[in-house]
Amino acid sequence: MPSTVFDSSIFRDMFGTPAMRAVFNDQSLVERYVEVEVALANAEAKVGLIPVAAAREIAAKSDASKFDLAKLKAETDVVGYPIVGIVHQMAKQCGEAGGYIHWGATTQDIMDTATVLQMRDALALIETDLAAVEAALVHHTRRHRDTVMAGRTHLQHALPVTFGYKTAVWLSMIRRHRERLAQLRPRALVVQFSGAAGTLASLGSNGLAVQAALADELGLRQPDITWHAARDSMAEVGCFLGLVTGSLSKIAVDIMLMMQTEIGEAFEPFVPGRGSSSTMPQKRNPISCEMIVALAKAVRNHVGLMLDGMAADHERATGPWHLEWMAVPEMFLASAGALYQARFMLQGLVVEPSAMRKNLDLTGGLIVAEAVMMALAPKTGRGAAHDLVYACCRAALEKGTPLIDQLKAKPEIVAHFDDAALAQLVDPANYLGTAPAMIDRMLGQRPEGM
Repeated sequence: MPSTVFDSSIFRDMFGTPAMRAVFNDQSLVERYVEVEVALANAEAKVGLIPVAAAREIAAKSDASKFDLAKLKAETDVVGYPIVGIVHQMAKQCGEAGGYIHWGATTQDIMDTATVLQMRDALALIETDLAAVEAALVHHTRRHRDTVMAGRTHLQHALPVTFGYKTAVWLSMIRRHRERLAQLRPRALVVQFSGAAGTLASLGSNGLAVQAALADELGLRQPDITWHAARDSMAEVGCFLGLVTGSLSKIAVDIMLMMQTEIGEAFEPFVPGRGSSSTMPQKRNPISCEMIVALAKAVRNHVGLMLDGMAADHERATGPWHLEWMAVPEMFLASAGALYQARFMLQGLVVEPSAMRKNLDLTGGLIVAEAVMMALAPKTGRGAAHDLVYACCRAALEKGTPLIDQLKAKPEIVAHFDDAALAQLVDPANYLGTAPAMIDRMLGQRPEGM
């Protein structure tokens, strides 16, 4: 029976995706081990280190689908690593040619390279999901460029913004993550083949040539030097996933707050029964947002494991490496789950401009008090302008009247602004600063003069 949410038949598609599970399941892992061993034989044959006929035999007869996984498990339990068992079963399949399998390699060479191959496939899935999230955010940013709403700081009304501005800020994070992904690939997608202590001593002068040929066989980069105990690139991948899910969590928190009954400015897509309660029929809970926040926290914990794994002793670690065996699959699964939930939520996000306007007007124009103060300051001095507008704000709050009524009652203010000018000043749509220009820049529509 499954023992975690990642492989549970009940929870697994909430905490991951079928595509990402397929990258990291047992059969896929065994296939990757075999792929690396076959590629190594081919590389060594190209260099002339083993017979070409043997390499062809190994490639033709090695079949991970026919492995006895129960036997592999039993041997792994004894040895502590799976590669000895992998080599035994490959050798049995390949007959005499099996004697050339794993020539000059060490267990970590095969396991690390297999993990890199898994990460390559997993990062491709992450990239696809990031692109979809970006597209959804571009849609909302363009559509709601001018949808005015209350900007909030410390959970209080601050100044007017637009919903397109908010989504453009989210968009900026996703674009930076796509850039980070492109940058980390050359550092992370690197072959591992260095032998027992990392010096390739068993292959003599052929070591680096075999390493280069193996990298070419697998479509990976050749390292400048052994990375058995230098785990920064692996940790970087973990940190990248932590950043991605952290940004998704920020988006989810914003949307959860906007979904509050008292706010009602945006909602996750409506699906009959989704987000309902067993006792409260009226509920529309932020299920995707909740999942994203939880998954981001799980990834963040695994980032810590990846960083702990960097403290490897000498040329080969005594235990920190094993942390990656736990962390890498689960953090990719959790990241895929978070991205899936974000795609679903953002592609079907229900935006309520009328609720945004209603909330914007809740304070009767107080949200643009700064606009009045800054317009008045050149005429009265900033300090005097602040005190005048502050007094109007207090009076509006105490009497429950719109700010403009109190402004009109101040001779020191009406001496400089007539009713029409005051109406312009207290219109939130007129106090958006450079938000529209920044939105256009994010959308690639750079305004003239910028």
